Amino acid sequence: MDRAAAVERVEDIVATVEDETMPVPVREVWVYGDVALGLDPVERLDVYVTKDILFKDAPERAEEFQRSHGVDGVGKTVRAAWAEEYPEYLRANTNGHAAPEKCLAAHLLPDDEDEPIHLEVCNASFDDNVTQRLKGAMARDDYEQILDPRGACLWVDGESSGRSSSDTADGGQRSEDAFQKLRDGEFVLPTLSGALEMLGMDAEAADEAADAVRAYRERQEGATVRGDVV
Repeated sequence: MDRAAAVERVEDIVATVEDETMPVPVREVWVYGDVALGLDPVERLDVYVTKDILFKDAPERAEEFQRSHGVDGVGKTVRAAWAEEYPEYLRANTNGHAAPEKCLAAHLLPDDEDEPIHLEVCNASFDDNVTQRLKGAMARDDYEQILDPRGACLWVDGESSGRSSSDTADGGQRSEDAFQKLRDGEFVLPTLSGALEMLGMDAEAADEAADAVRAYRERQEGATVRGDVV
């Protein structure tokens, strides 16, 4: 997609998080990779969402949704109010349990399965997950799942306002400055191998890892989602 369309697509995602009830509390929205680098066109739009794990909602409603929708865990792992408002986005894992990352993907990426967009969902912040994924990849010598550290934070939640994770709206603040830099391609970021070296990899391994990440990414097609817990 062309750069302007990619940025507009991210703006739509942020607006959805701001204006609509989400299945779980959302704390951050980032972009990384091509769109943060200022490339045009953007071969693949990479979006990172930090979510909270839902601990307190409406567990007494779980049986109700299991009977009506055949999905376990509503009111426990995803908000009951969200499932009631947006039942068309309710998704389960292979065990029939509500899957927060799949529910978020269905809500935020509902229009086109062929859209070249990837949604990364994790309970950890972008920076923390970059570090954890890199440590794991280096320990295994398996670099495909490294998270590209070249990202920009576009929206953060209103956690300082004292809202609890059981609230049904995710109020927060977008960074207009970051959006403008994104539109203008003004973020100054290193090569992927250079960024990985800055995080502690030696030059040879960083080159190998960068090649592995690019090759993996090129094999992906259409809209994809990955859920992660750190």
